[in-house]
Amino acid sequence: MLKVFKIVAIIEGISALLLFFFAMPMKYIFDNPIFVKHIGMAHGVFFTVYIIFASVLKFTQKWNFLKYLEICLASIPPFGTFYIEKKYLRHA
Repeated sequence: MLKVFKIVAIIEGISALLLFFFAMPMKYIFDNPIFVKHIGMAHGVFFTVYIIFASVLKFTQKWNFLKYLEICLASIPPFGTFYIEKKYLRHA
């Protein structure tokens, strides 16, 4: 299950980067909002899956609350899930 979470974390991070650094500039600079619609939807799905996996793994891996909180909060800033993957999931 950690391997799947690692993959979800990487995909969630990539979708966030695509949203922030491609889709949003396309919307606000080039007035083309279609990318935000599709990439934003994909990012929302992966964000939700990431949080669900983190919640399940909190109990199956017996994570303490601070580790769980760090893992969940890392999904907010760009590059955060890559940090978590490197710190906690490298050997998964």
